[in-house]
Amino acid sequence: MSADVPPPNADKPPARSQVVRSNRRQVLLFAGLTLILTVATVAWGGRSWLRNSETLVFAVGDGNSLEARFAGKLAAVLKSTNSRLRLKIVDHSDSAKALAAFDHRQADLAMLRSDAKVPPRARALAILEHDVLLLISPGSKKIKSLAELRKKKIAVLADGENNAAFVRNALEISEGPDGNSRVQVVPSNSSLDKLFSPNGYGAAIAIAHASTLMKDKRFEQYARHGGFTVNAIDETKALARRNPWISEETLPTGMLSSSPAIPDDDLDTIGLQWLLVAQSKMTPTTAGDLARAIYENKTELALEHGFGSRIEPADTDKDAFIVAHPGAAEYINDDTKSFMDRYSDLLYLAAAALSVIGSIFAGIYTKITRVAPEKAGQLATAILDVGERIEHANSLDALEALQDELEEILRGAVVGLRDGTISTDGLDTFKLGYQFVRDEIGLRRAHLKRHAGHEDNVVIVKTAQSA
Repeated sequence: MSADVPPPNADKPPARSQVVRSNRRQVLLFAGLTLILTVATVAWGGRSWLRNSETLVFAVGDGNSLEARFAGKLAAVLKSTNSRLRLKIVDHSDSAKALAAFDHRQADLAMLRSDAKVPPRARALAILEHDVLLLISPGSKKIKSLAELRKKKIAVLADGENNAAFVRNALEISEGPDGNSRVQVVPSNSSLDKLFSPNGYGAAIAIAHASTLMKDKRFEQYARHGGFTVNAIDETKALARRNPWISEETLPTGMLSSSPAIPDDDLDTIGLQWLLVAQSKMTPTTAGDLARAIYENKTELALEHGFGSRIEPADTDKDAFIVAHPGAAEYINDDTKSFMDRYSDLLYLAAAALSVIGSIFAGIYTKITRVAPEKAGQLATAILDVGERIEHANSLDALEALQDELEEILRGAVVGLRDGTISTDGLDTFKLGYQFVRDEIGLRRAHLKRHAGHEDNVVIVKTAQSA
């Protein structure tokens, strides 16, 4: 051992206290920064996740078409509700070409009536409207069956040929000279009085939006002047089974006229559905968000003549004619979700952010800013320094001073181990050195007591055996 080893610093405990306070401040600082950055990260990520805008292409007919007007309403609703979804409305010359564009994946959304050629990748988001078939006969004459109807000359009140085609398909009347002569298209605003003139038609069929019929006062006027009969379709179930695009419908009492009540009782008939469809590849999240916007804003989506005023959920049955999109079906079947269902992604993001940011700050604290604890083994040097000065202690007072210094080193080590400023590295070395020096002090004390008064200078020679 060298006698030149410097004595331990008397200010060590205060310095250790400062180290403890510094490290504690850093721990609190980094913990606070971790929480602040985690909240900021989650807020930013959540906002991006919730508000990440997406533009959907809506294929429609010409600018004045039914689907174009509904698409315009839907675009306005998405904008006014601050939805992350936006619509790009693309006009085509007619509805058939709009559906063709949808079929070729040039659009994400389209509207169709169930008797149209349905693209195979179309998935229903909502039922926007029902078209119902009104089977009308003059005066009080009733049509008892479809077989009787097929024998009559039928006027189809419509502005296009597609309604006449629907009637021929439903009645199973083949197209050709005979079929065309028995089923003829007349303007939708034709007067029933003229249609039912003596040499006129034996029956009239009108196919109209159910919501529009409730606001149409023409039938009430016809009922007051000449009268007519709305007939039930007695084969609705059979027709719907044979033609899955046909839906079973009910005409409620007084739907066409309240006074007199027409019909005077609920009648069964057939009809068609108008559906909003999306591509099957649309993500469930996007489809669910769009379905939510539609169902929660029905009033704003209704057109001026009533179309879309009674929007209904898409049919979620697996055997539906047009299968509901999984995202829309999830919203329809589970309108209220638990907190974990709604925000599980954000909670996972928060946990991941907390883990990453905490690990970064822990690394900074451990490797850079923290004052590293002193190893217990390093204190053995101070102990051995005390041991080297034992042989120069020629009085009990000097020896007691060394004993106090040794105990002070031990006390500092215990406190440091408790507050973390001293690590356990080399603790066995420290304990061995402490026991060795303590025993040496005991031997020196005994020696001084034996030789007290005999000699002023006593030199104790340490040997391997005494060590």
